[in-house]
Amino acid sequence: MNSRKASRTGAVLSSMAMFVLAAWFMPYAGASPTQDPGTRWPAHAPTPEQVMYAQPELMAQALDRLAPQDPKRIDLYLIAFAGDGGENVFRNEVEYAARLFARRFGARGHTLVLENNPATLATAPLADWTNLETALAAVHQVMDPRQDILVLYLTSHGSEDHALWVNMPPLPLDPIGARDLAGILAENDFRWKVVIVNACYSGGFIAPLRNANTLIISSASADRTSFGCGSESQITYFADAFLVHALNRTADFVAAFGQAGKLVRQWERREKLPASDPGISAGKAVLAQLVKWRASHRPGPPVPFLPASQNTTASPGALP
Repeated sequence: MNSRKASRTGAVLSSMAMFVLAAWFMPYAGASPTQDPGTRWPAHAPTPEQVMYAQPELMAQALDRLAPQDPKRIDLYLIAFAGDGGENVFRNEVEYAARLFARRFGARGHTLVLENNPATLATAPLADWTNLETALAAVHQVMDPRQDILVLYLTSHGSEDHALWVNMPPLPLDPIGARDLAGILAENDFRWKVVIVNACYSGGFIAPLRNANTLIISSASADRTSFGCGSESQITYFADAFLVHALNRTADFVAAFGQAGKLVRQWERREKLPASDPGISAGKAVLAQLVKWRASHRPGPPVPFLPASQNTTASPGALP
């Protein structure tokens, strides 16, 4: 057993133990009013077992909506992953990212959303390790990996030891660490990648992913938190700055990062928060490929942000 699989086995055993405790102490519906709503299974949702049983079919439906690539141009394929089901902010971000890339960057039919949220348990695939592997393998088969570019956008809470929180209690979902993510991506030979990690301490994902063919963007340095999550928020600081403001002005991901960093610093100073210090690592080869993509692509108009609950143009399972 290699080290990555061994670490996942340990995570699975730990998660199963947490699941047993949750199932013993917490009813699926009608939990105590003092509990965090994010830890209470929604009353009218499928049961946890039904949700897990439905994953292959939900993934198959999502993959069936993927359109083939255009051999005459460089295409972007977006996989957006909302790891924490306890806050709507993460769902808002991935559903908005799918609309933005489809309408502005020519990725209609080339977006795939994985999300943990009580409102989408029956309509969208979970954001978990297994579905991420399945999604990456399917996108790799549909795209032309010699020329097309994978964009992977991940948003959740992050830990000081550089792992993404993957959470839809009481389901036993594995966290995804920085080296885990590098191993997952290595299972398919994507030549060109843009990986955006929006989480506290996300700078810790840069080193394991760094190479000439990958652009990596983090919302915070390896030893700092980022801001804007929580039940009162609709979108995180970094997603607001990078997706809503910057990418609606430019198709250049590096320039968008620069614009977003300035905005985030302004907002943090205004709120007297410690600097999150977003990070970037840009491989020379992928930068050249992104230049070719921009030369052959005319961006669409800006896409306004709406929280997922207010977007009535598509169901979560049929984004964008």
